[in-house]
Amino acid sequence: MTLSPDKLESHLFECADIIRDAVDPTDYKEYILPLVYYKSISDEFEKQYAENVDEYGEDFARRQNLYDIPVVPEGYLWDDLRSVSDNVDQALNEAFEALTEENPSLKGLFRADYIDADALDDDRLGKLVEHLNKYDLDRDSIPPDMLGEAYMDLVRHFAEEEGKSGGQFFTPPHIVNLCVRLVDEFEDGHTFHDPTVGSGGMLTEAARYYLEEQDGDPAKLTFTGQEINPDIAAIARMNLSIHGLNGTIEREDSLSNPAFTNEDDNELTRFDRVLANFPFSANWDKDGLQDDPYDRFDWHEKLPRADRGDFAFIMHMAKQLKTPEKDGNGGKAAIVIPHGVLFRKHESRYRKPMLEADMVEAIVGLPENLFQNNSIPSAVLVLNTDKPAEREGEVQFIHAADEAFYEELSNQNELTEGGLDHIVENFRNWTTEERVSRTVSIEEIKENDYNLNIALYVDTTEPEEEINVKEELAKLRELQDERDAIESQMSQHMEALNYE
Repeated sequence: MTLSPDKLESHLFECADIIRDAVDPTDYKEYILPLVYYKSISDEFEKQYAENVDEYGEDFARRQNLYDIPVVPEGYLWDDLRSVSDNVDQALNEAFEALTEENPSLKGLFRADYIDADALDDDRLGKLVEHLNKYDLDRDSIPPDMLGEAYMDLVRHFAEEEGKSGGQFFTPPHIVNLCVRLVDEFEDGHTFHDPTVGSGGMLTEAARYYLEEQDGDPAKLTFTGQEINPDIAAIARMNLSIHGLNGTIEREDSLSNPAFTNEDDNELTRFDRVLANFPFSANWDKDGLQDDPYDRFDWHEKLPRADRGDFAFIMHMAKQLKTPEKDGNGGKAAIVIPHGVLFRKHESRYRKPMLEADMVEAIVGLPENLFQNNSIPSAVLVLNTDKPAEREGEVQFIHAADEAFYEELSNQNELTEGGLDHIVENFRNWTTEERVSRTVSIEEIKENDYNLNIALYVDTTEPEEEINVKEELAKLRELQDERDAIESQMSQHMEALNYE
């Protein structure tokens, strides 16, 4: 049966209804997402296995080099799981363990313990397995990009269920789309990285954009990311796999333990594109990184405050970009930042070297209340280590916080399609538009002590309404005549009542 994207999304969303009240909403993703992934792997393996049996015979059909997906061990196909009616939780745990043992690359991917969830009894888990069995999820039935989008919508759904805490691993799609479009012009062979990858939305959107907007092949791109939360890192890994993307997700803190390095020259791996929404004003290991072996934090002798790691992340990402000098071409980054990064006085010492290196291409100011976990206004910082000649020595400021760019939803704001197009069009055309955008020389920014507050460069005040003096005088005379008539009538009443 062919499913529409909406039908597939609805089908996956219904998984939450089956386990609702049995586990906390913050744990939905831990138990459901791995099962969706397992079902898709099992269905695709069964299809490929049947083809390999026909071609090579049963003795050779399970050779791992014949598959571009994990090999499902004997006895652990989806139908095998369906046949279990007692101790379903134990059977699921064993299935994930067996899959990992058969495919060592999956180590650390499946972290849920179904036995630990006491309220997930045989009945609920059986219903969940049976519900997912309703449709085939192999690649012929559901194309990887369609399944991947449904998977990301499921991640978004769970983030909304979690409320505030869910925003820590999920960036709203409209912001992700903006970041990707601000650093587009992708090419085969390009490498993409997100050092605070969360559930992987930035990377999968870049892949979708290359496929749908540039008619490219995402299989010819490489995607990598790092995530400190092991549970969320596992979701990102499953997300890349379901989308059929080439890449690696590593765990640990990108600042304290960067996983993508070139040990030969003691440098960070450099990428064509870096996309990130790092945790705003988070604590970081300032003391432990005073003598950073990768020289990431050398923009000033004083490091950023230990309780405000914004510029530590920005410096890290700037170091991750390719440069013409070392790589033959430059790299671009789109980084979601809090507004304070633009104007906090003591941080001008970090803005100065960033600007003098001429790597700042644009700053896009966004509306407030765009995120579930943060209502403060944010911006997108666009870096480019190889700016076009016509943009050298300049920075574009875009004020996209007005109501013309977004709509108010029930619990947060969202950039509209028209608003997104307006931002991107102004950026691509390097446009100066009254009260919206302006290109500014770095010399002018220097005169403002390297303050990047958008309001210094773009007039963000509402224009005063023009006054038609002739019309306003006519209204005044009309009101005066009306007042005179009322006074005359009042005098008549007073006389009739013998009041002086």
